[in-house]
This record gives sequence, C-alpha cells and structure tokens, in this order.
Amino acid sequence: MGAGGSTGGKKGQLLETMADHEESINCMVLSEDGSMLVTGSEDATARMWSTKTEETECLGVLRGHSSYINCVGTHDTFVITGSADSTIRKWDMTTCECLFVYEGHKSRIQKMLIMDDFIFSSSFDKTSKAWLFDTSDIQDGQEEEACIRTFKGHGKGVYPLIFIPANDEFEDDTPGPTINPGDILISGSADMTARSWSFESGGCLKQYRGHSGAVTSMATDSTGRVLFTAGADSSVKSWNIQSGQCLKTFDGHNRMILDLLVTPKTFFTASTDLTVKAWVYEFEEPVRVFKGHQHSVGQLKYHNHTLWTACGDSIARAFDAKSGTLKRSFVGHEAAVNCLVITEGKLYTGSSDGTLRVWDAKDVSEDLMVDDGPPPPIPAEVEAAEPEPAEAVVDPVPEEVEEPAAESEPVLEEVQDIEGEGEGGDEVAPEEPQQVEEEAAAPAEEGGEEGGEEAPPDEVKAVDEEMEEMEREAAQG
Repeated sequence: MGAGGSTGGKKGQLLETMADHEESINCMVLSEDGSMLVTGSEDATARMWSTKTEETECLGVLRGHSSYINCVGTHDTFVITGSADSTIRKWDMTTCECLFVYEGHKSRIQKMLIMDDFIFSSSFDKTSKAWLFDTSDIQDGQEEEACIRTFKGHGKGVYPLIFIPANDEFEDDTPGPTINPGDILISGSADMTARSWSFESGGCLKQYRGHSGAVTSMATDSTGRVLFTAGADSSVKSWNIQSGQCLKTFDGHNRMILDLLVTPKTFFTASTDLTVKAWVYEFEEPVRVFKGHQHSVGQLKYHNHTLWTACGDSIARAFDAKSGTLKRSFVGHEAAVNCLVITEGKLYTGSSDGTLRVWDAKDVSEDLMVDDGPPPPIPAEVEAAEPEPAEAVVDPVPEEVEEPAAESEPVLEEVQDIEGEGEGGDEVAPEEPQQVEEEAAAPAEEGGEEGGEEAPPDEVKAVDEEMEEMEREAAQG
C-alpha cells in the first residue's frame, strides 16, 4: 500500500505573496476562463486577482458584506459571494459594483451552486434556497421575488449541495428560466441525513439515512446515479440516488471527514485524523493512504494525476495520486492553508495568515507515469437504475515538515458547528453534546497501519475548549 510520508519530495518554489486581505482567506474560486481568481475573507471582503499576468495583480475589492465570506463563485462577468451575514451578493466584475443582495436566509450561508439561470444556497438556518440569477426585472421593494424555492425539512444546518439536471429534454414555451420536472437538488446536513428534492415542487423525494454524524461532504459518480456522502462519523456511504438504498459503507478513517473528491475510478477523502485516503468503488477499505500531514486536511484538488492537499499545519502538498508518493511540499504560510487552486502551472493558496501565495507548480506532474486503465464498473446494485442523467453539479464541494503553525480557526469553527450546532442555542441536540465532544477529541488509534499518528494534545485541547465555549454560548441563547 502506497503512502506519502513526511520525508521525500521537494519544497515548492514560492513565487509571490499578497497580503492585501486583513484577515484569514476562507475560500477561493477561479473564473470560467481561468483569467481571474476570487478570494473570500474573514475581513468581509472578496478580492479579484489576475492569473495570466506575469505578476499577480489585485483587480478589485468587493466591499459590502457585514460579516465574513464563506463561499465565492463566478458566472459570466459576475462574482457571487455568500456570507455569515446571511446574505448572498452579486457583483459586476468590471466595476466592483454590488448589483443585487439576496436576502431570505436567517443564518450564515454555507455553500452555493451557480447555474446559468439559478443560484442554490445552503445555510446554517436548516434550509436550502433557489434564487433567480437574472434579477434585472425585479423592482425595488420586491427583492424577495428573487427566491423561487425554499427546501425545508432538515433538522439542523445544511452544508453540501449537489444539483442533478434531468436527463430528458423539456420544452417550455413560457418566458424566463426553465425548470425541468426531473431536476433534483441534493443537500447534506448536520442532522446526519442527506435529502433529494424536486426542484419543480420543492418537495423532498428521498432521505438518505445511515450516518451517525453530520454529513460534511458529498459527490456523485460520473453517471449521476450514485451518491457518495462523507460524515463526521468518519465513514463514507454510497447510495442509489433514485431508490435511496445504501449500497456500501466505507470505513477507514477514525475521525471526521472534511472533504470528499470523486473521480471516475476512485474517490479520495480528507480527514481530521491527519490522513488522506484513496478508495475504489467496489472495496469498502482504503487502497492508499497519503501521510505526512501534521493537522486536519480541509480541502482536496485533483489535477494532472496529482492529488493536492490543503492542511491546517500551514503546508500545501502534492502527491502522486496513484502511488501516494509525496512530490512537493509548499512551505511558507504561517497558519492553516484553507483553500487552493491550480492553473497555468501555478498553485494559489489561501491561508488563515491572511495571505494569498503563488507557487511554481508546473513541473510537479511531469515525471508521473500513470496507468489510467479502465474505470471500475458501476456497483452491481445500480445496474438497473434509470437511464443516465446529465452530469451532476457539485458545490465547489494536501519532504520535510516544519513545525506546525497555529491552530486552524476555520477548520476548528467547522468542527464546532458540525458536531455541536447551535444558533442561539436552538440547534444543539440536548442528548448529544457530551458524546459529540468525546468524538471530536478522540485521538487517532495508535499503531494502526493507516495513519496511526495522533493529533497533537494541544490541538485536541483546543478543539475541546472551543466546543465548550460554543456550547456555553448556545446555552445562553
């Protein structure tokens, strides 16, 4: 079994450091043509950066939110931002003007999906919503008309989202955006379930029950027929989307899974147990472990046969996705790496230290010889499913390691919120807090074959203290 340890590989070359943001960079996204990067920050602003110029330049600052930005997206010449101030904003890329404020959620925005005609959002307020992208016909004072659906039924905050367009063509002569009766939205929640919804009616179609912890990340296979859900219970489950049947449970991590990335052949999971694991659809145990991380791994990217990881130990890493060999360590941030993007031979990383850093990534995969081979077959239970729908859209669902940097605030916050939710005390399940706290603080098993490394005691203590503080605040309302 391949494993990338903390030795070997090379240190990535740092090209640029931008310190324009005043606080942590929480999220980033590349524009559709790849010419611009957008970062969202704890300082309540988003910034646009050039990616095809010799030196990275800040093209504009988007100011208007009253709290931190949790998610960003782009479409055409627009930037969309979701914030902890409970609003979504649409911005003009060229002028930095805020064109519209989407109001309706009652708590922070968690994730967004941006389509041609619609924006889907999930929130800590237990709901998901669908909004009109084109708001030019909405009159002043009628802004609430931008929200066309509210998907309500989850018992706790909603996190990941997936949109699956209907397979059959649907002709509608009425003017305006078209909703196909077969369009489906899938949401994952801290209530330990995922749900599928009819976009046309807003009604719940199926509930995917089986996790014993929050559903933290989701993805579908390439056919859009199999749903993968990852959870705070350290497991991944696969489901027949149409029937709701659980096909397999993949156990191998021993702490919360933060990110899930699916390819046509395998899928990868990133966890607070300090490891990343690779899996094949048919086998319920991991086939590869990517080691060397000294903190929780919060985000994964797959590019040119390389698996890229963003880690709370302040380091981004690049592994050979097939062998697990560590190819590069990008060392230089002073706090957790929260997000990353690879384009034009460059790696962009956003960190809790408030900086955007640009690294040379063009030679990382040049010497990787990967045998692609045929993709694994679809699980047998799904063979009788309906004809394949269009590809699902998933929300924009990490050598020598130096001393770990300071605790990752965004990762800590996510762990607190998912495992001990409460806004004003109304979402904390009274029978669960003690169990949740014990699970969050539980160290990895010692001496295991896969990722036997324990979380450092100070990190476990920090999680305990943060969760206790959150529970106190929730209890006080």
